[in-house]
Amino acid sequence: MKYYVFCQSDLVLAKEGNTYRIPTEPPVEIKPWTSVMDIDGAKAYRIDQPLATSEHYEMCPLRQSYYKLTQEDYLKAGKCHELLYWNQNTKYCGVCGGLMRFDTAISKKCEQCGKEIWPQLATAIIVLIRKEHEILLVHANNFRDDHYGLVAGFVETGETLEEAVYREVMEETGLHITNLRYFGSQPWPYPCGLMVGFTADYDSGKIHLQRTELSKGAWFDKDHLPHIPEKLSIARHLIDAWMEEEEKENAS
Repeated sequence: MKYYVFCQSDLVLAKEGNTYRIPTEPPVEIKPWTSVMDIDGAKAYRIDQPLATSEHYEMCPLRQSYYKLTQEDYLKAGKCHELLYWNQNTKYCGVCGGLMRFDTAISKKCEQCGKEIWPQLATAIIVLIRKEHEILLVHANNFRDDHYGLVAGFVETGETLEEAVYREVMEETGLHITNLRYFGSQPWPYPCGLMVGFTADYDSGKIHLQRTELSKGAWFDKDHLPHIPEKLSIARHLIDAWMEEEEKENAS
């Protein structure tokens, strides 16, 4: 049994020297009133105070756990975090205000009116735009450091993923794109997202940044890239895949 224990967005990791893993026993006593969720054969719950760092345990931000855990455990930790977040924010019915009780492992039902709910994802698109041997990189206003990423945004009600890509690119940069292609997707548990990645080719237009969203944006070739996203993100996967294509083309 593995125990995914969170204090806010920090995850408790067991450590043995320089090796980290998910605890296989409760790192702290589970209090009777603690809400413990059974998630795919594991236990997940929250604690009120972080554990003090010791020779046996360490608190680690969920994002940074990507570099310390196996891919399987990191993804499972993300799922546990999302479901704990959902559970914490769905205590009362949005229709009548009654208490929500678990009906299945991933659904709740109001004990008064019978309203049923399931965890919901905030779906977002992200796109790498190519122009000959360059790609468009942008710095969003909500980035906490100086790195550049890719054009991204949330899918709106009533639109397809593809429509969301075209709309976000036009709104944020003023550019027209073509040859839109699906790349892949990624759970993004910060707190409950799904990122859907695409590639596209530049068609026409000049960069006109939406200043409420972006502070910088420009075309870059692979030899003059700015600070780019970290390895855990699909943005980095898209950029790395493009760089591999460029290197193969240069070598041929």
